[in-house]
Amino acid sequence: MLIKPHSRLVMIGDSVTDHGRTPAGEGQHEGIGRGWGGYVAQVDALLMTHYPAHAIRVTNRGTSGNTVRDLAARWQTDVIDLKPDWLSVMIGVNDVWRQFDSFRQTERHVLPDEYGATLERLVRDTRPMLNGLVLMTPYYMEANTADAMRKRMDEYGAIVKKTAQKYDAIAVDTQAAFNRVLAHMHSANIAWDRIHPNHIGSMVLATAFLDAIGFSWNGAGGK
Repeated sequence: MLIKPHSRLVMIGDSVTDHGRTPAGEGQHEGIGRGWGGYVAQVDALLMTHYPAHAIRVTNRGTSGNTVRDLAARWQTDVIDLKPDWLSVMIGVNDVWRQFDSFRQTERHVLPDEYGATLERLVRDTRPMLNGLVLMTPYYMEANTADAMRKRMDEYGAIVKKTAQKYDAIAVDTQAAFNRVLAHMHSANIAWDRIHPNHIGSMVLATAFLDAIGFSWNGAGGK
């Protein structure tokens, strides 16, 4: 696995990452996410189960409703000041969603140029401080690729992949991960609004993240 023992992993994003975390975003009693059902809590549990000797510290810095603008505003306190060894970023759902559910409130829209420029600035300035960086694409659990919001979300996903390639980061295609599941079931089985995942959808995200960092599912025994 790419993450070394005793590393700190900070995972930042919006409500999908947040999942009702406490302000600390880590520790026992749902600090890392409500009901242990979010993907960050599942990542933490699986790392501690398969790699207990690594003692990797996972910190949840998701905040509901955030766009990349919001991430930029709290980047110093929620990323830089925490001095992570590894950082995972998943942002973009609200940047796209507000263009559809608040289409008249244009001041809330984060269009592709702003999204890409802001994400790139954050990545460029932070990458030298990190041992590893994971950029997870935003997604929309809609199998119809011609759907307007799905099409827009794919555009933002492409920006994430391009940024990851430019700055030596690991790109996680969460849309592709969900597409594999959506080939066998309707999105209502994993997210009532096609965004906020239940325990199944969260495991899709956790699995995609862990696969990308070389996690062993065959019993690492703490190696």
